[in-house]
Amino acid sequence: MNPSINVLGTELESCSTKPLTGWFRDGCCNTDQNDRGSHTVCCILTDEFLQFAKSQGNDLITPAPQYNFPGLKAGEKWCVCARTWLDAVNNSVACPVSLESTHEEALAIISIDILEAYGV
Repeated sequence: MNPSINVLGTELESCSTKPLTGWFRDGCCNTDQNDRGSHTVCCILTDEFLQFAKSQGNDLITPAPQYNFPGLKAGEKWCVCARTWLDAVNNSVACPVSLESTHEEALAIISIDILEAYGV
């Protein structure tokens, strides 16, 4: 696992334990070299973002019990793929992010200026 550092250069904070999120399902947006999607952005989900992700082939709304996935709704937090979130920015449907809970690896894909513009 990569060091648990956020985009602000401090210790990575939890994103969500209900529902339990993260590449490692540890509640944090931790990552490693096997995380090809870079699930590093801690988003506060909106309906617009969820619909956008679904339209791009990433259905975060529909429960998938076989994977212990409850399905998500607006207002919940979730570690999302950095490219998906950046695509949402470029399509004017990005949701807010928790900077303290967004892993520094997101900076390989998204500039800090863009993240700060959506930070809460």
